[in-house]
Amino acid sequence: MESEKKASSISNVGAWAMNVVSSVGIIMANKQLMSNNGYAFSFASSLTGFHFAVTALVGLVSNATGYSTSKHVPLWELIWFSLVANMSITGMNFSLMLNSVGFYQISKLSMIPVVCVMEWILHNKHYSREVKMAVVVVVIGVGVCTVTDVKVNLKGFMCACLAVLSTSLQQISIGSLQKKYSIGSFELLSKTAPIQALFLLILGPFVDYYLSGKLITNYKMSSGALLCIILSCSLAVFCNVSQYLCIGRFSAVSFQVLGHMKTVCVLTLGWLLFDSELTFKNIMGMIIAVLGMVIYSWAVEAEKQSTSKTLPHHAKNSMTEEEIRLLKDGLEKIPLKDVELGEAEG
Repeated sequence: MESEKKASSISNVGAWAMNVVSSVGIIMANKQLMSNNGYAFSFASSLTGFHFAVTALVGLVSNATGYSTSKHVPLWELIWFSLVANMSITGMNFSLMLNSVGFYQISKLSMIPVVCVMEWILHNKHYSREVKMAVVVVVIGVGVCTVTDVKVNLKGFMCACLAVLSTSLQQISIGSLQKKYSIGSFELLSKTAPIQALFLLILGPFVDYYLSGKLITNYKMSSGALLCIILSCSLAVFCNVSQYLCIGRFSAVSFQVLGHMKTVCVLTLGWLLFDSELTFKNIMGMIIAVLGMVIYSWAVEAEKQSTSKTLPHHAKNSMTEEEIRLLKDGLEKIPLKDVELGEAEG
């Protein structure tokens, strides 16, 4: 039992480390690719389409080689999820374009309470006082180190609301779909990535033209820009897989809270690699944010232990209706002569 817990903890840390490293790496690669001091590739939506196209290709190869199995998920749910996910990406791009950086950062911070409220509405999920306190500390810390000037306009505000709601719904849906269809994170990603890639590759160039006033077909590709795009797409595969892994293992709220560790890493690496300014305000904000993340981790663990103590002993070995249905479906597909007592795996 202890060895299983230890293995689970190691895999959780591994999934989270993969997400942080790949997310920070992709931000650094994109900064070099898209900045005016770099290769001035200002086509964010099309680039995201490339990311999902490569992710879909990896999923296709994985299924063809038998590395992963494909479980059935209704097509309408995959299309609905892909639309929400692409709405999140497009909304974020428009929000960044129409709003000041300060308001954009505030809108991103608002995702944590929005996810909490949506999980409460959709899944009747409740949070302890300690968890709520930790969330507030993280929000304050990240706010202090990232929020600068705050200017709001109606169109930008609408885009920010759309981005926050769609991103929150997308992250909650990842965990819900995995549980509903007993499907692994990579399998779910390999099903949704082709649909997302198709939408973004068709509509992305038009969105980019509206945002930048430039056509991707007029961009003069250099070997350096191509190398950055390949690196960005490679890191995107790890980033997408680890995002699904993390939300499947933790929760959308945990993903948002701990995700701000990436903000701290990006600020630090920006200072080290790109000579970005790192002020006393930034440093204080990062310290508060990290403290909030530590409190959050402690609060979640304490909540788990408290729940396990209050549950009756027999409840720990009880099965959910979904598990019973899956077990029945599995038994119905097995010939009776192959079923022997004492050989059930659980």
